[in-house]
Amino acid sequence: MKRIAVMLSGGGTNFQALIDGEKNGAFDGKIVVAVSSNDAAYGIERAKRAGIDCYVRRKADFESDVKRDESVKEIFDRYKVDLIVLAGYLGILTAPLINGYKHRIINIHPALLPKFGGKGMYGIHVHEAVIAAGEKKSGATVHYSDGGIDTGEIIMQRSLDVLPTDTPESLQKRILDNIEHDLLVEAVAKLCKECE
Repeated sequence: MKRIAVMLSGGGTNFQALIDGEKNGAFDGKIVVAVSSNDAAYGIERAKRAGIDCYVRRKADFESDVKRDESVKEIFDRYKVDLIVLAGYLGILTAPLINGYKHRIINIHPALLPKFGGKGMYGIHVHEAVIAAGEKKSGATVHYSDGGIDTGEIIMQRSLDVLPTDTPESLQKRILDNIEHDLLVEAVAKLCKECE
């Protein structure tokens, strides 16, 4: 059974999908720890309710991103983590984590990478850009985190049609509800199986 860590920054709906997936036996893994970059993230409450140890590591509390990631790595090493899932984590990982957990960190992005990734492409901004570009399809991508912004090797993708009536908000909701949560759980299941 793989020992999983989750990194988050906000509401934690993808985190909740993983909690539910574990409870339902969707993957051969256990979420052993979570780290939030935001002390006001609702994901912290989700961790408490699920009985998962959760730590806050705010950027403002460290002299550099590297120092913060060293602190996060210490936590993950202590919990003997096999796989790290970035579930709405708003931060760029640095060498301590990238090198320490090479090819064991995954991220979910609400677009069909390599399109609509990179700096500034997160949350509603992604869906605004998709609609502004007149795209006919959008979706979500699970990929390895390699230290770049949405640049790592793609693990899984799923798409849906962008409707003529879609607003950024409606597209975001449809992708989240119909693709993102399930795709992340499936990717974790796949990696848990491959790493056996």
